[in-house]
Amino acid sequence: MIAVDAKVGYPSACNAIETLLVHRAIAAEALPVMAKALRAEGVELRGDRAAREILPDIKTATEEDWATEYSDLILAVRVVDSLKAAINHISTYGSRHTEAICTTNQAAADTFMAQIDAAGVYHNCSTRFADGFRYGFGVEVGISTQKMPPHGPVGLEGLVTYKYQLEGKGHIVATYSGENAKPFTHQNLGI
Repeated sequence: MIAVDAKVGYPSACNAIETLLVHRAIAAEALPVMAKALRAEGVELRGDRAAREILPDIKTATEEDWATEYSDLILAVRVVDSLKAAINHISTYGSRHTEAICTTNQAAADTFMAQIDAAGVYHNCSTRFADGFRYGFGVEVGISTQKMPPHGPVGLEGLVTYKYQLEGKGHIVATYSGENAKPFTHQNLGI
């Protein structure tokens, strides 16, 4: 499950999921399944009123939870009525680092990918793919890759930013980690 991979593999990483937004149309069916999988990995859930109606034993999420980078096995859960509501939530509280949508609706995915302002925007794959090594850049340097204005004298390289868009079919980072890891294959696309 993508949400489990995005949270538990390395919860203190900058690309770990901190808030899970679930569309109201699937929340009653999907949230109990996701909650069971997340709790099996030790994740504490905090939810809005609608999430708590479905999962009454979870803690109440506060306004602070929506903007918190926990760096821990804690996940805020909110039920949203529309894609627009999800995009508005992310625009208000997101980190501009990595955001993802899981959907079979290609039009919704295209809208999300175009409208989310983040360095990495993913469709149907874990946010944990946001990593210099996984992008084929070699060892990652411990600096922020968020969009930010450069400080001090900079050349062209310091002024250029990128927005990465990944498409997946349920891909998770665990497949590419550990002893039996599937290898990364990088190829020059000539772009």
